Amino acid sequence: MKLRSLIIAALAASASGPATAAVTVMGDSTAYDCSQAAFHERTDDAALALCNEAVTDAFLDRRDLAGTFINRGVIEMGRSDFADARADFNHAISVDGSIGEAWVNRGAVNIIDKRYQDGITDINKGLDLGTQEPAKAYYNRAVAYEGIDDEKSAYLDYQQALTLDPNWDLPKRELLRFTVTRREAPAAPTAQSGMITLVSRAIEQILGD
Repeated sequence: MKLRSLIIAALAASASGPATAAVTVMGDSTAYDCSQAAFHERTDDAALALCNEAVTDAFLDRRDLAGTFINRGVIEMGRSDFADARADFNHAISVDGSIGEAWVNRGAVNIIDKRYQDGITDINKGLDLGTQEPAKAYYNRAVAYEGIDDEKSAYLDYQQALTLDPNWDLPKRELLRFTVTRREAPAAPTAQSGMITLVSRAIEQILGD
């Protein structure tokens, strides 16, 4: 039986940037308000001010403090303050490195900075730890794979993102840029073709003598 290999090619580079993932912080506090602002993709000065106040809350436990740094980083990314966002994601990891969103979002910053392999490494770590929105992690990793010209891995990750979140338009749109074809592998040599090769070599040797 002839083997088939899957050939996947992107029709154009991804037009969309990476997605960010916020973290839920519970309770009646500015940290909760900051998390809601991040989930609703707010980028206004008031949203940032909420998070600035929240990170100074002395009553936050370690996980909520790390989550608040992540949420402020998400808002900063929305404002294109990528250096500040990276600093907040790094700070979140130093406070509590077990939160997957910190790694996924730092991976997103790496992608923006065209550090694609670093982005893949961070996102892999985030997926291993688990995130509230894994579809965004797969989407971001797909963007990174495109950055290193690994179209097959990018295609599979866009597909996984869409499987996890069927109503999300971004992976749907990205998948439209790909063409998928099947290429048949060359047939395995038969005993007859091997015999012909040996006879041809023998004739060449006689003529050469």
